[in-house]
Amino acid sequence: MSQTVDRALSILPLLAEGPADLGQVAERLGVHKSTALRLLRTLHEHGLVYRQSDQRYRLGARLIALAQEAMENLDIREIAHPHLVRLNEQCGHTVHLAVYEEDEVLYIDKVESRYPVRMYSRIGKPVAITVAAVAKLLLADLPEHERRALADKLDYPMYTARSTPNPDAFLRELAKVREQGWATDLGGHEESINCVAAPIRGADGRVVAAMSVSAPNVVVTADELLTLLPLVRRTADGISGEYSGRNTAKGTA
Repeated sequence: MSQTVDRALSILPLLAEGPADLGQVAERLGVHKSTALRLLRTLHEHGLVYRQSDQRYRLGARLIALAQEAMENLDIREIAHPHLVRLNEQCGHTVHLAVYEEDEVLYIDKVESRYPVRMYSRIGKPVAITVAAVAKLLLADLPEHERRALADKLDYPMYTARSTPNPDAFLRELAKVREQGWATDLGGHEESINCVAAPIRGADGRVVAAMSVSAPNVVVTADELLTLLPLVRRTADGISGEYSGRNTAKGTA
């Protein structure tokens, strides 16, 4: 039975590469065509594969629907939280998790710093979208026309002298972030607060959330905070792997 299940499941990644006929499936599995046909019929009955008019098989709509349903029911906060806690234990600074929803970037999780100087950010509160490092990562992943449309309609408050002043500067910053794969806010929202952030990606490679480490410069300088970037990126990669199903890693070593 286990061998039959294994063979049946081995058909799915083959068909993910594109439609295949019975002979190709049998050859890939190393079985007789009659055996491959029985497996394909079973998968077809469950809607996991579909037989085309040219007698080739492709992945079925039911499989795609199941995958979509599973993705929609994944809770990125639940998956990420143990990683955020572990990162906080390693560095001691405030750790945030944020998502992009309806033209806003919102904090959905926060692990407080162990230092007495605390940040006033709150779960559920929108971030300063034109300067926050997590916002830059989430918006940088949008298609170009969406980035431009959003940049044109945003306001650009000058929280500090380092704040993003206008749409052109914002788009340049997003292009930089998109290329390098990480982001910073070095005194752009509050003069005394610095932040480094990394993206969390889904199975399709798109950014589904962003996480960051923030600290006041009375605790750690901007340059010192930047030395944590490799750790932040490894943590984000660990969350991405678990969220997307690419691996079962539980944070960083």
